[in-house]
Amino acid sequence: MPRGVTELSAEIYDLHMLIFWICVAIAVVVFGVMITALVKHRKSVGAEPRTDMLHSTTAEIVWTMIPVLILIGMAIPAAQTLVRIEDTSNPDLTIKATGYQWKWHYEYLDQDVEFYSSLAADSNAARQLYSGIDPASVENYLLEVDNRVVVPVGAKVRMLLTSNDVIHAWWVPDLAIKKDAVPGFINETWFRAESEGIYRGQCAELCGKDHGFMPIVVEVKQAAEFEKWVAARRSETDIGTRVALAD
Repeated sequence: MPRGVTELSAEIYDLHMLIFWICVAIAVVVFGVMITALVKHRKSVGAEPRTDMLHSTTAEIVWTMIPVLILIGMAIPAAQTLVRIEDTSNPDLTIKATGYQWKWHYEYLDQDVEFYSSLAADSNAARQLYSGIDPASVENYLLEVDNRVVVPVGAKVRMLLTSNDVIHAWWVPDLAIKKDAVPGFINETWFRAESEGIYRGQCAELCGKDHGFMPIVVEVKQAAEFEKWVAARRSETDIGTRVALAD
């Protein structure tokens, strides 16, 4: 599990490690007692079973309350994180992602920008049977697209996820997002990237023969660079519209 580049991904990572070390401590105690009993109290060293064991209400209360307290201690921070994961209120930017077999369509609902994002041409060529292209020679093989999702650093981005055909899943590990895109439904999630960079993911729900060929690439830029990208995208859309009308 990566620590990621969002506040939620760091929180999820810390929660995961906390619970992991609690489980390690429980395992050490439980298996330590078991191994000690097996080694020191086996028949081959003369151990004899006790016949005077009595019921102990105190012991039963102790071994019931300790796990209950441990579970409560894990449940409280887990519940707090789950509540934060579902809080998509007050976003700075809203993007609708629609899964298709086998690509993504993105709509920036407040910026009047939309585009399809498909597997990059060099990866698509290398994946073909008998292509003669060594996949190792292709940078970011199967993890690059022709059109990246671009967002500003530090902005709260709400993702609305749906599908046009079958169930897909939008998964970017560094953003701590994995959410199903289900036909006829809108699922919500969000992220706030704290570092500039390029973060890669994939569809994580088996969606047909080209399931492995619909990656996701999110590029995080400074706000000024993001605005330039939006302006360029709008210009491309306007040109495309004028050409279509002329035809």
